[in-house]
Amino acid sequence: MKKIFFTLICLLLFKTIFAVEGMWIPTFLKKFNIEEMQKMGFKLTAEDIYDVNHASMKDAIVLFGSGCTGEVISDDGLLITNHHCGFGQIQKHSTLAHDYLTDGFWAKNRSEELVNPGLSVQFLVKMEEVTLEVMKGAKEDLKDEDLKKLIASNIEVIKKSYAGKTNYLVDVKPLFYGNQYFAYVYEVFKDVRLVGAPPVSIGKFGGDTDNWVWPRHTGDFSLFRIYAGKDNKPAPYSPDNQPYHPKKFFPINLKGIREGDFTMVFGFPGTTQEYIPSQAVRLLIEKSNPNKVDARTIKLGIMEKQMAADAKVRIQYASKYAGVSNAWKKWQGETKGLIRLHAIEKKEQQELEFSKWVSQSTPREKKYGAILENFKKNYAELSDIQIAYDLYNETILRGSDVFGLIARFDQLAQSVNDTVKFNRQKKVITEILPPYFKDYDGPTDQLILPALLKLYLERVDPKYLPEKLNSGKADLKNGTWIQTAYKKSIFSDSLKIKSLLSDFNTKRIKKLQKDELYSLYTTISDYYNKNIDPAYQRLSQEILKTQKAYMAAILEMKQDQRLMADANLTLRVTYGKIEGFEPMDGVYYQYYTTLKGMIDKQDPNITDYVVPEKLKQLYQAKDYGIYKNSTGELPIAFCASNHTTGGNSGSPVINANGELIGVNFDRCWEGTMSDVLFDPERCRNISLDIRYALFIIDKYAGAGYLLKEMNLIR
Repeated sequence: MKKIFFTLICLLLFKTIFAVEGMWIPTFLKKFNIEEMQKMGFKLTAEDIYDVNHASMKDAIVLFGSGCTGEVISDDGLLITNHHCGFGQIQKHSTLAHDYLTDGFWAKNRSEELVNPGLSVQFLVKMEEVTLEVMKGAKEDLKDEDLKKLIASNIEVIKKSYAGKTNYLVDVKPLFYGNQYFAYVYEVFKDVRLVGAPPVSIGKFGGDTDNWVWPRHTGDFSLFRIYAGKDNKPAPYSPDNQPYHPKKFFPINLKGIREGDFTMVFGFPGTTQEYIPSQAVRLLIEKSNPNKVDARTIKLGIMEKQMAADAKVRIQYASKYAGVSNAWKKWQGETKGLIRLHAIEKKEQQELEFSKWVSQSTPREKKYGAILENFKKNYAELSDIQIAYDLYNETILRGSDVFGLIARFDQLAQSVNDTVKFNRQKKVITEILPPYFKDYDGPTDQLILPALLKLYLERVDPKYLPEKLNSGKADLKNGTWIQTAYKKSIFSDSLKIKSLLSDFNTKRIKKLQKDELYSLYTTISDYYNKNIDPAYQRLSQEILKTQKAYMAAILEMKQDQRLMADANLTLRVTYGKIEGFEPMDGVYYQYYTTLKGMIDKQDPNITDYVVPEKLKQLYQAKDYGIYKNSTGELPIAFCASNHTTGGNSGSPVINANGELIGVNFDRCWEGTMSDVLFDPERCRNISLDIRYALFIIDKYAGAGYLLKEMNLIR
């Protein structure tokens, strides 16, 4: 590691000017943010947000599953997150006989709460900077591969030292592209039960049409409960487990919100790319996003048609459809926003300023002079490979269900001579087969596979395709051969698949290789793994190395500024104010929506806009109870200027007093480019007003008993 690395950390920690946007590290709030937050109206301290030795807000927040946030709202471990975060669990419990997607689910007592195998939540115990420990032993002349091995070895030592004799999960992650490292210590709870969820007509009102859009009328929430052993510590599922008693839970504010109020979002944002160069933005706009969008458009069109024709398929594919459509629409908004903001030109201007700064010093020219040229060279080489990479992932690896299953068996076949690995792979397949078959529809998948394969063959440069595919393009594009091969394949028959798995050996592998669908997949994947992926990974590593140097230079160049580390699914704080915005010339959106707007938007002929009859009755009677606002309306959602991204779904939205006022669930479409370029004028996060969630629980679902365990501030 270069000598400048160690001085950059000091510069980062001790010099700052304030900015509005950002996702901030909780341990640095006292140094960098709290004064600004308090000037904006926040009435608490940095220690109220994050404290290792005393209960603080961090102790009421969890990483929910693998990519959402949730917050504890009672002393009995009751947890609220988004409906779309809990959607997979709700779908898994749903059948034609018990359609919890359509009807909703509400446990009337704790014995009715539903167990969710595989679902876990993680509480952050503490986070600490470990940069010096990670870089221990690094020298100026250390080769890249040797440095990588050294860092990996040091990280393992750090993990063991932090875990000690506890059952804590320890993770070490880089910030600023490896110019800084933090250790994160988590307590993981694996007994998490479904308590309640509204029907999709509330939890997903507006569907994909309204996704990423404001104004919004979606009741995007679900309730879970964390269970622990009798010692209040994490424990595997057991009927004897008790509700978890947290160190902290959020009080819930019923007083309401006003435009201009301070608001804070505390959660686990996933990924941002604020410091990528102009070439990366151009690749995103012109090639990567369009190709991924086109692939998903094809898949969504087929799924939508099949789901509309069959209620069973609708349930089977509900979660799959939601997973595919979310990023599909986001990528479109991101591209549009980046073009509107002239993002490429802005990045080029930043690079011009960077180049001028570098040229002002001979030592800088020696350290950083090749950075921009390296970006230009590597991205030019990456361009066509990126198309092959994106389309392989969208159409082959994650395209059809059957190719996903074949991939598992291919891994099993490759590990047949390694007993440990083979048994591990076989166990995984054995566990995934029941849910796979539950949510698999052969006719639907048989339509998806050839349609996506056709796109792959049309868009990917022939030099990135195996000769066998090039010579047989006509038959493969036609789709007839695929349909026939699919129907004849062992992988279209659940009984044959189970038989294959039960007696899997080298002889069965030879027989398996004669399966035309298996052969097609392995022909594509083997070529990809031998030719495309190595080239992609090599260029990605070169770009990452250059990006790390570029980031180090930016930290040095902007040493008098406070800089946000890109999001990496670790706990962050972002803050702003409740406010509307102007999405386009002549249009202004106010900051909140109401039940009246939902009723006005209803359309009984469009599934996504059907309003449940009971909700209409409550509206007509104006039976809003204590959940109405000061003008007598029932609020549903609000927007604010918090800088959020994926992973913030389900995050608590907190007012100046540290009380829960909402649950974050989306961003406005005009602001989805904020992962790359933040626009304070149009970037808005969208949140469920907590009063609407309580109204649905109480008045609509009749589960008011749950409110008795909450601390409601009136």
